[in-house]
Amino acid sequence: MSPTSGSNQAGRVIALVADVMAAILGLWILMYLLDANGANDFVQFIHDAARWLAGWSHDLFTFDEQWARVVCGYGLAAVVYLFVGHAIAGRIGKH
Repeated sequence: MSPTSGSNQAGRVIALVADVMAAILGLWILMYLLDANGANDFVQFIHDAARWLAGWSHDLFTFDEQWARVVCGYGLAAVVYLFVGHAIAGRIGKH
């Protein structure tokens, strides 16, 4: 196993984790916009995970419409995780 293949594998894992984090956030946005049943265990799990992941960007924006705050706050977190995760993965893969 060459050092490059280990770096590539680590990069793939980091990219996958970033993708999963962004997918959870995106799924919550979709569930919110489609008015998913908040009493459902799966919906609650996704909401809790998304709220934790977007803790730093939740309610960052103060739009009058709640849906706009959800889309922008959680969407920003998803984009940041994708960008940073894939940037780190690319950087690791080059070494």
